[in-house]
Amino acid sequence: MYSVRVRDRVMIAHSLKGEVFGPAQRLHGATYVVDVTFGRPELDPDGIVVDIGRAQAVLAEALQRIAYRNLDEMPEFAGVNTTTEFLSRWIWDRMREALEDGRLGPHARGVTELAVELAESDIAGAGYRASLR
Repeated sequence: MYSVRVRDRVMIAHSLKGEVFGPAQRLHGATYVVDVTFGRPELDPDGIVVDIGRAQAVLAEALQRIAYRNLDEMPEFAGVNTTTEFLSRWIWDRMREALEDGRLGPHARGVTELAVELAESDIAGAGYRASLR
């Protein structure tokens, strides 16, 4: 399996509902390092997994939607605990959409695996990964 990874970061604010979250129930900020990994069993006709430049641009576009925002105030996330796990899936969905609609290049539909990892710090993070087939 071949893979390509792109990375960016995003700063958000949010609060989490539920006793399990302790002090994170209060409004707080988070800075995530975001890694997106694309995998495929064979390289495309150009000898790549996916166009890295396009992948970085699509990731930056997705993160711009939430950057420096209080997620509690966004209608898109009303009633949702915007945990790190939830946000990794939300970003995964944006990247999958880009694969499907051709924004990652004409051969990007050959990608069969997609993973998103969000690092909250150097010792903790969460992610979402799934097959695209």
